[in-house]
Amino acid sequence: MEDPSSKQALLEWVPPALAQLSTEAAVKSSFTLDRAMLAAAATLVPDSEPETRRAINKLDGVSVHLLRFGAPGIADEAQVEAVREAYHLRGWKHLVNNVSTANATNTASAKSPLHNGTTDVWLVMDSVNVRGAAVLVETPRSLTLVTLAGNLSPVDLLHLRGHFGIPRFEGDGFKESRDK
Repeated sequence: MEDPSSKQALLEWVPPALAQLSTEAAVKSSFTLDRAMLAAAATLVPDSEPETRRAINKLDGVSVHLLRFGAPGIADEAQVEAVREAYHLRGWKHLVNNVSTANATNTASAKSPLHNGTTDVWLVMDSVNVRGAAVLVETPRSLTLVTLAGNLSPVDLLHLRGHFGIPRFEGDGFKESRDK
């Protein structure tokens, strides 16, 4: 029998490895926006972006966890991998893995090159609708996890890029034209 929690985004759930990483972070911040707060946030979106407003209004909530690490960077890469694995184990679909590496002269070690950033996106689907999404953004000294819950179309997710800590994915071919 399938775990019912795997078919929805639970904003209060975070992978256990993220809790472990938060104990190692120099600075940590977490917040959750419920439907009422998101409705207020939608009013701040410019009139020129009605699709973004509609997408925000379809959200039930957004949860954001920000971790900043000291000079040596993220203490335990194995824990970051455990965060990624937790979504796989819950049955979420891994949609995007975008890795931006630094030039070859800036490597921390032969096994673990210093990177500018890694972004992962997971979706939990209910037929053709997105019931939730998780975005994990890792930089050399920070980790950000954004979880969305709602009833969205895949296109709605494109309109949410650049909001609530969700990166724009500049190189994904879906970048909106800003010619005005």
